Amino acid sequence: MGRLDGQTAVITGGSGGIGKTTARLFLQEGAKVSLVDVDEEALKDAKSELDAYGEVMTVTADVTEEKDVQNYVEKTLDQFETIDIFFNNAGIEGEVRPITEQRVEDFDKVMNVNVRGVFLGLKHVMPVMTEKQDGSIINMSSVAGLMGSPGVAPYVTSKHGVVGLTKVAALEAAPSSVRVNSVHPSPVNTRMMRSLEKGFSPDDAEAAKEEQTNAIPLNRYGETEDIAKVVLFLASDDSRFVTGSQYRVDGGMGAT
Repeated sequence: MGRLDGQTAVITGGSGGIGKTTARLFLQEGAKVSLVDVDEEALKDAKSELDAYGEVMTVTADVTEEKDVQNYVEKTLDQFETIDIFFNNAGIEGEVRPITEQRVEDFDKVMNVNVRGVFLGLKHVMPVMTEKQDGSIINMSSVAGLMGSPGVAPYVTSKHGVVGLTKVAALEAAPSSVRVNSVHPSPVNTRMMRSLEKGFSPDDAEAAKEEQTNAIPLNRYGETEDIAKVVLFLASDDSRFVTGSQYRVDGGMGAT
């Protein structure tokens, strides 16, 4: 018996490192998974990797477009009939620049994906769960949603916004026994951190990685599985009395 037997999960940003690893864990625990991403080719590759673990469907969608969000919800319901778990994971990092040098269009793009995308996911998935009086939603934030970091104002702002959305959604959904929580990773070994390292130190990305690592008490980056295992806990009945919470998965950064 798996911890998610008979359940259906939707994962946005499903072809990325954390999304794909979480999908694998969900499948191994008995869930069916609907993978959502804007990159159709990356979705195909992810599905081919995950098919061996269980039943996977894919939906290409831009999470900033309401019609696309409605579509991924409808297609998941058409194939799997319900949504029990929603990992609201899609996000982008933006450019590394001081506030005074940030371009408005870049700020808007980060806010659209990281906040509007999370909001639209909540708007269209929550009714499915509230109708059946059950469900778990996990919103992807970051340690940057709980603290500041120079050079990445759009990202920090957006991830703080996810915290606010999580708290409001948790309060609104609680009467229907639907839980909403957020996860807050430290730097993780994914494409996003390679991009940020280069942004922080264009001439020596490895030095930026060393500086980031030194800020983590456990003295390493997180791995995608470190995050996915906490998401699995929040998706499962093991966390049935947990809602409105912010879960740090940060190697001790919050203790400093």
